[in-house]
Amino acid sequence: MIVYPHCKINLGLQILNKREDGFHELETLFYPLSLCDALEIIPASDGKTEIYNSGEEIPGPAIDNLCIKAWQILHKNHAIPPVKIHLHKVIPTGAGLGGGSSDAAFTLKTLNELFDIKISPVKLKQYASELGSDCSFFLEDSPAYATGRGEILSPYPLSLNRLYLLLVKPDIHISTAEAYAGISPAKPEIPLKEILAYPIEKWSINLKNDFEKNIFNKYPEIKKIKTELYNMGAIYASMSGSGASVFGIFNQKPKDDDKNLFGNYFLWEETLR
Repeated sequence: MIVYPHCKINLGLQILNKREDGFHELETLFYPLSLCDALEIIPASDGKTEIYNSGEEIPGPAIDNLCIKAWQILHKNHAIPPVKIHLHKVIPTGAGLGGGSSDAAFTLKTLNELFDIKISPVKLKQYASELGSDCSFFLEDSPAYATGRGEILSPYPLSLNRLYLLLVKPDIHISTAEAYAGISPAKPEIPLKEILAYPIEKWSINLKNDFEKNIFNKYPEIKKIKTELYNMGAIYASMSGSGASVFGIFNQKPKDDDKNLFGNYFLWEETLR
């Protein structure tokens, strides 16, 4: 069975406080993109669960891959058999796009279907939240307002239909731990939901990603990308998640000559839906 795990961007990301469990309380809006990996899962004829990777390199040992961890959760709780997993990686890692979480969520969904386990959507979300704070978002495919660690989701009726997105990822890898190291949590002056209700032309003033200040100081190259996107005519630009990718939203497709500014950076373009 082959599926295509997609990624997301964050529209606003506010770090409210640090919790007693060591995690941070946040609020953000997850918005799905069509940029995706390819994930194939088949039963293992030799009785060994293994993962094979092609495309973009995935840091760390295979045993730590979230797809393997997703299989381990279902194997423990539902006694599913061993599988062979082939993950063709297109979504950049260390980009703040949730690619690893999406791969894990799609692994859960695919295993549930492949072995006809009949796990309820509520239980599947519970398993997903054990794998990553934003993992459960990828069990569905629509914008969601996220609170808690990012695992408490509610549908949000936002459409960016027909607007154009340009995503830029420099050759910089930012871990979640590195991003949180410079954070000073604070309650925002304006709640995120209120800002999202503004016309998109006003987002550049009020819609913030709290990770940007620290990351931009440490990596001026990322800040420069955001500036260039605005210079190209973006009506809104932001770093996604904890970085290092930055996206711009445009009324129309940017000129190819403008995109040459980003050299050999990873680029992704799409008309939003």
